[in-house]
Amino acid sequence: MTFPLQENKHRILFLVAHRPGRSPGQRFRFEQYLHHLQQNGFDCQVSWLISEKDDPIFYANGKYLAKLLFLVRSLWKRFSDLRRVRQFDIVFLYREAHMLGTTFFERQIRRKGVKMVVDFDDSIWLRDVSNGNKKLAFLKRPSKTADIVAMCNAVIVGNQYLADYSLVFNPHVHIIPTTLDTETYLPVQRSEENRPVCIGWTGSSTTIKHFSLAVPVLQQIRQKYGEQVVFRVISDEFFDGHLEGLENIRWNKETELDDLASIDIGIMPLPDDAWARGKCGFKGLQYMALAKPAVMSPVGVNNEIIRHGENGFLAQDQKQWFDLLCQLIDDPQLRSRMGEKGRKTVVERFSFQSQKDRYLDIFKQLVAKS
Repeated sequence: MTFPLQENKHRILFLVAHRPGRSPGQRFRFEQYLHHLQQNGFDCQVSWLISEKDDPIFYANGKYLAKLLFLVRSLWKRFSDLRRVRQFDIVFLYREAHMLGTTFFERQIRRKGVKMVVDFDDSIWLRDVSNGNKKLAFLKRPSKTADIVAMCNAVIVGNQYLADYSLVFNPHVHIIPTTLDTETYLPVQRSEENRPVCIGWTGSSTTIKHFSLAVPVLQQIRQKYGEQVVFRVISDEFFDGHLEGLENIRWNKETELDDLASIDIGIMPLPDDAWARGKCGFKGLQYMALAKPAVMSPVGVNNEIIRHGENGFLAQDQKQWFDLLCQLIDDPQLRSRMGEKGRKTVVERFSFQSQKDRYLDIFKQLVAKS
């Protein structure tokens, strides 16, 4: 994604892993802000490493020769970026400049005197590797996150837990929650007559393991309600466990909103561990933006998003999950009231519209100090 560079504008180079539109993290952490930056005095260029052709290779098991060739291409791309980096006022890193465990590129950018910003929305200093790359985990060095944070002129994170980590290494930390464009995420009314209640989950191949945490409860729900309740998983990887009444939907950016609009209750189960405490509640926010009641684990920022019993539910154990889901299944009016309050929460605190000027100010402050 490239905007024409103009002499009278400040310039930002975004160094990221995925092509625009591919990664939910990139889409909702910075891509949706690009036009707002462009309209307010910044030219933006995005340089990504994993092409559409590389996607099935990068996340597949094996294919080590193809992955080696990709690695060579990706390194060449970053060296090309280094050669032109002085054309820019700011370099923005989404998580890191390169997925290898080196900070070579970050150190070179700093040496060239260009300001750096890093943004992350997970506990990326902990090891978490996709299933297809577990045997290559030795190439990564999650602890380099501390080095990157220390080198940057500004750090943008999605919640207080991530900020507390970052503040150990850098005082210039800004909390911008993961946001949605509530002018795009609009509720759709569905008829309640003669159709089953749909409980839905959305996520990626790296988080579908969290959906598995809810399966025992969902099996109980199915036993109680039979065909009156169905389930939907929207992901780039299908859930292959046993759950009667489950529909797997392949995630697609073009149909994402329609696929989510077809659910009645959204769930976000999480383990209470260090990685999950760094999550930014994005699944829950998606449900809430569409006025769907959300049931979430009381982990990390979920406790800040949800006011239990008002704009959503927090479920601690399997009994609570079962009881709260049953309440929502049995009471369409409760689903409607809770969904409306959930959407109001997103509009006021977690929408692109509510955060866009705070986001812009971070970059304005950086170039003002030049």
